Amino acid sequence: FFFSVNPSERVVGKRALTCTRTQQSTMGKGGDQAVATRPRRDEFLYSEQEEPHASRKTAILSKYPKIKELMRPEPLTKWVVFGTVALQVFMAKLTLEWSWGAYLAAIYVVGATANHSLFLAIHELSHNLGFRNVSYNKMLAMVANLPIGIPYCITFKPFHMEHHRYQGEEGIDTDIPTQLEAWFITKTSMSYVDHTMRKAVFMFFQIFAYAFRPMLVKPELVPKDKWIVTNWAVQIAFDGLMAYLVGPKVLLYFVLSTFFAGSIHPTAGHFLAEHYVMEGTTETYSYYGPLNYVTYNVGYHNEHHDFPNIPWTQLPKVRKIAPEFYDTLPQCKSWPGVILRYIFDDSISPFSRVKRATLGQNEGKKD
Repeated sequence: FFFSVNPSERVVGKRALTCTRTQQSTMGKGGDQAVATRPRRDEFLYSEQEEPHASRKTAILSKYPKIKELMRPEPLTKWVVFGTVALQVFMAKLTLEWSWGAYLAAIYVVGATANHSLFLAIHELSHNLGFRNVSYNKMLAMVANLPIGIPYCITFKPFHMEHHRYQGEEGIDTDIPTQLEAWFITKTSMSYVDHTMRKAVFMFFQIFAYAFRPMLVKPELVPKDKWIVTNWAVQIAFDGLMAYLVGPKVLLYFVLSTFFAGSIHPTAGHFLAEHYVMEGTTETYSYYGPLNYVTYNVGYHNEHHDFPNIPWTQLPKVRKIAPEFYDTLPQCKSWPGVILRYIFDDSISPFSRVKRATLGQNEGKKD
């Protein structure tokens, strides 16, 4: 995969990333010798600049006001959600008597892919992009939540909105690994092999970091209203009904699908590809490859952060309308490739994220 570095972007702060490549980096068969020469980071990248999306959005809308026409809910979303949920219920029943090998293969190939798609349906609905009515979006998110097995869709929204409003803000954006995670994985590692193994283990179990980190860092954001009670009630009722009608093993299919969806799985590469600094100092990357077809175009991540009120079906049009704003930005060419690079490139770690403390400067400027 390639990451093209835009030299106009700059991070200023405690430690600068050492990188001798200024235009393009390729990581392919046999690796890249330059990767091995870069030092391992022992601190996050700290920026004195505001996140790049608000200013780029303003510039794009000034030049292409017709992009506002794309800001509308997408009616197709509900049908994709219904179809994916039906597929998971069918597969959970179909695989009940399969051998463990075939069962786990079906979970990894079909179940994990489907549940990751549902993760991103919930992401889409957190932006109210399924319906104009906010309550309808929450109800559809609960439907998408059903095969995931564990209720989370209502809890997800407030943390994700903070990630958009305050990208990289220390102590606010819970998408960034904590100091404890970075210390344990990187600072206390004894060698390249030790560091590589720790990163591999983290990637295998990363679903737990994404599930628990937000609530541990900012517990006050956990909703305490009728919607979270409804989310739990609907999920427990569904799980109980499926166990009663089909058998308790059906729940194992759902939970394992969720686990592998957030583990070392091709679609899970977007967790790293979106904001981990792989080259230069760029903090958001887009991916335009085929996995977008099963992930609600979440790979169009610069476009999504610039215009979070544009639905997944319209994001490619943003790039088509304003190519000069996106085609020169660094791009991730492979989500599986970025997982491998994260694990095996000693210079990449939980510290490979941009933090900032510009909240006082940009308060009130975000949508």
